[in-house]
Amino acid sequence: MNTKILVVEDQFIEADNLRSILRKGGYLVCKIARSVPEALQIIESEKPNLVLLDIYLKGELTGIDLAKILRDQQIAFVYLSANSNKQILDAAKATKPYGFLVKPFREKDVLVMLDVAWYLHRQNLGLSGSGKSGPGSQPAHDIKEIIGSSKSMNEVLNEVKIVGTSDISVLILGESGTGKELIAQNIHYISARKNKPFVAVNCAALPANLIESELFGHEKGAFTGAIDKRIGKFEQANEGTVFLDEIGELPLELQVKLLRVLQEKEIEPIGGRKKKVDVRIIAATNRDLEEEIAAGRFRLDLYYRINIFPITLPPLRERKEDIALLADHFVRIYARKENKIITEIADHVIQTLQNYDWPGNIRQLENIIARSVLLNNGPILEFLKLPGQNKSNVTLPETRIKSMTENERDHILLVLGQCNWRIYGQGGAAELLELNPSTLNSRMKKLGIEKKYFKHDSN
Repeated sequence: MNTKILVVEDQFIEADNLRSILRKGGYLVCKIARSVPEALQIIESEKPNLVLLDIYLKGELTGIDLAKILRDQQIAFVYLSANSNKQILDAAKATKPYGFLVKPFREKDVLVMLDVAWYLHRQNLGLSGSGKSGPGSQPAHDIKEIIGSSKSMNEVLNEVKIVGTSDISVLILGESGTGKELIAQNIHYISARKNKPFVAVNCAALPANLIESELFGHEKGAFTGAIDKRIGKFEQANEGTVFLDEIGELPLELQVKLLRVLQEKEIEPIGGRKKKVDVRIIAATNRDLEEEIAAGRFRLDLYYRINIFPITLPPLRERKEDIALLADHFVRIYARKENKIITEIADHVIQTLQNYDWPGNIRQLENIIARSVLLNNGPILEFLKLPGQNKSNVTLPETRIKSMTENERDHILLVLGQCNWRIYGQGGAAELLELNPSTLNSRMKKLGIEKKYFKHDSN
């Protein structure tokens, strides 16, 4: 084991607890520092690979001051804290730590956080490998159904691959409609739990008086109307993953019970006895949880438990280079559903999509494409109506008469689609068009008609 850890903590009990956890996990604890000056001396002499750093330290210099020095020296660090002051948390986040650990520490959380921090740090330095002992490549995984090639989405996919092979809690942040549940599903399906249940819960959609029963279950007769026993979502997801969408909507009294699940791995159904459960929690929200903490609406200790590995999804307006790919993806889906042949999207439609601000993000784009496909006629998607538009400004191509060549191409494409691209034999395109097959092939070549136009029918 060659990963050396420096613990910077001025509380003796906390520092000793951390040293015990780290040694048990196989790490080399080079020293315990009680202040920033002492830490700087140890860094100079011991050259630690990673620092566990308390935000609050006695003396003139704080943990945040030391963090700025560590960042300049390219030394990885993770904050230790139990403070809920938003201003201080914002200042700490600005130093770009590899994570936060909340006091008191759980052994598993500490060790997993260090694995993740060490891997991400080596990735940032352009090195391969992860884990406590350095080298050890991460396996490659295919991320299904996530459309996008922009820089921001590639960063998200890389984070999904990293955390997918772990078992730590994940917090997915982003506006409504950015695809948070899809990201959660992919994390689950590349994890060791992939063959176990993935149970999604929309916390915002549950009536306040039913949330506890929905999450943890109840026994028959536990309350008026409980005529049958109910198995809660956490028990349904045992050995799998629970996705808590819009966790910021969860009432404070339920946050306490959720914290128990994370800490003790147990639930207590209404009217029943405590039960052990083994679930991974992935949470998502479009709220600023730090503002919710400052307002007293969200628990700091729960925030730290679910925020071990945050992933932030960019809004669609910040990844406009992906809009054409997403539009094409949705056109294929809804053309198949509506039994239509649509081979391409007109350039003016793509331009209109890219110029729009998309307040509803990907979900809004999907709904508009679905409507446009339904209203479209012909193999090219030329009709598009965005919110706020009226009949006078519906996006349509400039009015013009198509050439004979364009009409011929469109007609051949339509017939080929109806024949599933079968040219020869009875019921083939050549027979329906009353052409010799060789003549049809010649016309297709001249018109630039290739199999690629029907790639959405190839599966």
